[in-house]
Amino acid sequence: MEGYPKQVSLKNGVKLVLRPMEAEDVQALLEFFRALPLEDRQFLKHDVCATDVIQERADRLDYESVLPILAVTEAGRIVGDATLHVEQHGWSRHVGEIRCVVARDFQRTGIGTLLCRELFANAQQRGLDKIVAQMAEDQVGAQKVFQRLGFHKEAVLENHVTDLAGNKRNLILMSNHVDELWQQVENLYLQMDVSIEPLWG
Repeated sequence: MEGYPKQVSLKNGVKLVLRPMEAEDVQALLEFFRALPLEDRQFLKHDVCATDVIQERADRLDYESVLPILAVTEAGRIVGDATLHVEQHGWSRHVGEIRCVVARDFQRTGIGTLLCRELFANAQQRGLDKIVAQMAEDQVGAQKVFQRLGFHKEAVLENHVTDLAGNKRNLILMSNHVDELWQQVENLYLQMDVSIEPLWG
């Protein structure tokens, strides 16, 4: 995709690369998801520790329908994965759904915000009007992160999801308009001591 890869320099001196997922990322993605604590992955929509799930994702790469942006260290370790899901046809084609997961040791570094910034920019370019995020009601931390980005709670679906342990949980639907999200994330970006630039070669 045009403009990628991009290099990010965090305030702690760590350098990361932001780029779309490629078919060759299956093993690195599996290592990323398998390293997540149980509490960070038990509410994910799919069993991302299963090889066939990640392999299918790689085999079906289609940036128009699902745009996956990865944060990767200089050593090649994936430390963040964010995806924008867009229906190409139908009555929800103006709406995108965002999902974002960050490695525990890279949380609170701004990586989640930077990954969301990339997706919001893409949503703007596509002409999307609205972004939604889904999470279990128990995921209070995730709700706070999205509230910080300007999302608001739109609906609660009772006993709508089943976690890895087989327990049913309420599902929270949060949303916001793309233009408002872009402005909010840009304000946050300007407050962060980071730099992003194209990485060529």
